[in-house]
Amino acid sequence: MGPEGLAVVVPTPRYPRLDALRGLAMVWMTVFHFCFDLSFFRLIHQDFYRDPFWTWQRTAIVSLFLLCAGMGQAVALAQQQSAERFWRRWGQIMACALLVSLGSWFMFPRSFISFGVLHGMALMLILVRFGFSRLPNPWLVLLGLLAVLLPLVVAHPIFDTRTTNWVGLVTHKPLTEDYVPLLPWLGPMLWGCALMRTQKVRLALQKPLPKVLKPLAVLGQWSLSYYMLHQPVLIGALMGAQWLGLF
Repeated sequence: MGPEGLAVVVPTPRYPRLDALRGLAMVWMTVFHFCFDLSFFRLIHQDFYRDPFWTWQRTAIVSLFLLCAGMGQAVALAQQQSAERFWRRWGQIMACALLVSLGSWFMFPRSFISFGVLHGMALMLILVRFGFSRLPNPWLVLLGLLAVLLPLVVAHPIFDTRTTNWVGLVTHKPLTEDYVPLLPWLGPMLWGCALMRTQKVRLALQKPLPKVLKPLAVLGQWSLSYYMLHQPVLIGALMGAQWLGLF
């Protein structure tokens, strides 16, 4: 107890290297999206939908995001994060997901985002928090592998509609600007949760950061806000440059 009988709130330890890893994902995503925007404005000519150079980068970026999300959820559970705090954060993610759908519908009415990375993350966080986190690590690793492999061997047309493609067992990728269904993407989140529950990983990620990497950690702490702002800023800057006749 503190002075006058007030309870002293002990701050939970941060994992600066995890924050920096999340920040690295944000920087990589920004470069990727800036190149995508340059292609959209016809300043460069790249095929972001079929060229392996770009499709594999997208896969790596989303995997890193979800790996960090799984690790973060393991930290929250270990620190006994309250249900109120979880649902507050979840509500922010879901609200942002709806804004992404609305904004993408305005720019890409035929291929708007109905189940992108934020939509997928919102669903997966519930599954991990209230279900999968109760399993031991070997099961998380095994189920993560199953989640990754299942869409490669199981597919059915019933999952091809906008109301069902969130499962991921589609016969073809839907026409949308971002698509992060439950399968296979639950896999990286489960692996991230399992990784963070190993002592060696926790200790490694809790070590102090070199000063040069601290800006990445700050960015990682504000990842959701940055995610929502970076594309409007990039697109607005390019539209402004176009209006000024710079290209």
